[in-house]
Amino acid sequence: MPKPSPQPCDEPFCDVRTIHLDRVILARQEAIADPLLARLALTYKIMGDPTRLRIVMALKSREMCVCDLAAFVGVSESAVSHQLRRLRELALVKPRRDGQTLYYSLDDGHVSDLIEIGLEHLLEE
Repeated sequence: MPKPSPQPCDEPFCDVRTIHLDRVILARQEAIADPLLARLALTYKIMGDPTRLRIVMALKSREMCVCDLAAFVGVSESAVSHQLRRLRELALVKPRRDGQTLYYSLDDGHVSDLIEIGLEHLLEE
């Protein structure tokens, strides 16, 4: 007898309470350590702020200084500097000095990937 295909459901609970122990065990084996989980959550929380997200998105294709970013985002240089400090703490952006100017860019391609994947998810319909 063929196995019935899963049906979409709008309800958040099962009709029958059954713990599938094999699935629970696998999920526990695949889980990451709490300190890493906390840092990952903080990364998403930091990028969840609209101003910081605008800064990160502006840096996807080019490096920019604090003055450039302040003009783009529409907030003070002090506010941008504060946001950049938070982004640097989690290695999302990195600075590069050129004479008296400090330019910022994304720390690596993974930061850009986080944005791209999020946008792809939102736009798929």
